[in-house]
Amino acid sequence: MFEGYTLAELGSIFAMQGFAGLILFSVFVLMALGLAIIFGQMGVINMAHGEFMILGAYITYFTSNFFLNYLPALFSVYFFVAMILAFVGAGALGMLVEWGMIRHLYRRPLDTLLATWGLSLMLQQFYRSVFGAREVGVELPQWLIGSLPVTDVIEVPINGLFVMALTLLITVAVAVLMYRSRWGKQVRAVMQNRVMAGAVGIDTEKVDRYTFGIGCGIAGVAGSAFTMVGSTGPTSGQLYIVDTFLVVVFGGAQSLLGTIASAFVISQAQSTMEFFLSGSMAKVLTLLAVVGILMLRPQGLFVLKVRR
Repeated sequence: MFEGYTLAELGSIFAMQGFAGLILFSVFVLMALGLAIIFGQMGVINMAHGEFMILGAYITYFTSNFFLNYLPALFSVYFFVAMILAFVGAGALGMLVEWGMIRHLYRRPLDTLLATWGLSLMLQQFYRSVFGAREVGVELPQWLIGSLPVTDVIEVPINGLFVMALTLLITVAVAVLMYRSRWGKQVRAVMQNRVMAGAVGIDTEKVDRYTFGIGCGIAGVAGSAFTMVGSTGPTSGQLYIVDTFLVVVFGGAQSLLGTIASAFVISQAQSTMEFFLSGSMAKVLTLLAVVGILMLRPQGLFVLKVRR
């Protein structure tokens, strides 16, 4: 397989594969952060999480077209506006879904799975009817186009670096929100003992609604980032939902650090194996490896310790 390659060329190939894995890692983390909040903290199996991501992607697409046609002078900054709108739009829809459906299904995880799977199909058909079945792509600002040369043969795409920086920023924000804020303490209190949290005056329904909304909003931001690395279609979210659940469960459903570590391991393993094998075979082998580890350690890589 490596005949005819010099050591320098092999090093460059593996370096590029490693960077491709970091971009995939960033997308996984952005997707998994929202799901870790919804699934890990609330116990809700949200099969429509990918559709909230695609909503953010469509919002980014229409925002780019609006700036391109009506505000061309500000086109270079449209992506920041699009991310805010994606967070607000996906978060608002998430809060509406929580109020209309999810709040009736707490402590019934299989029912949430079936209900959100049905919601996923409905949103896919809605996107297909409103936006069309064809996949669309956004036009990036000039400063996000191109690559930075690292060596004579290795170049790093600028949009990949931006996605990685965005992932780092959102991860830090979620960590501060969950572990250093009053609201985060309320979320963890409701998750650990809903009855006692309500008894000490915490509005559990409000906490649930905002938690679900923030998780869906983060998925919307992930959709904005997704437009930089792939095209957007009604069913694009389904390409990542299995990997995202895999990341959250493998890392430990209630552990932010576990989610990050799991996303890194899975993305790097998948990206490296894709160089030797086909993409589908790489996914299969990664899945089998993760399932095997979960059979030995079903609680995941990291476990949240709770005082009794």
